[in-house]
Amino acid sequence: MAKKQHKPEEDVKLICRNKRAFHEYHVEDTLECGLVLTGTEVKSLRESQASLDDAYGKIEDGEVWLIGADIPEYAMGHQLNHRPKRTRKLLLHRREIVKFAGKATQRGFTLIPLRMYFKDGRAKVELAVARGKKEYDKRQDRKKEEAKREIRKAMSRKAP
Repeated sequence: MAKKQHKPEEDVKLICRNKRAFHEYHVEDTLECGLVLTGTEVKSLRESQASLDDAYGKIEDGEVWLIGADIPEYAMGHQLNHRPKRTRKLLLHRREIVKFAGKATQRGFTLIPLRMYFKDGRAKVELAVARGKKEYDKRQDRKKEEAKREIRKAMSRKAP
């Protein structure tokens, strides 16, 4: 009997990233979640059309919901097309929800989606428990990035 061979690298196709998340928040913990979608939403995602700007997670009645994620209507869809900014349910195990809920309910923490992708043909969202950054934190991060850029620039110059 032939054994199933495991792939060394995962089959991941990135749909979209939340570029502002790392600029606006300190990420404490991340978790991969499944996503409940309709057929036209999946087709729209396969065309890499989605936006996680202004999206956030909410825990309600023991379930996690993704609010504000924009998946545009599928161009070839008909009258049963989906609403672009509807609330979508995230799929997590009960113990993961309890663990995440404990962290997310603390003062100053929120659930932020970092990226949306297909993994082995299934739509996934990487959800993070994050704390909002203050303005001085953002300035310090910009200074660090600028210093790294200058170092790389100096290192790339050829020494005589």
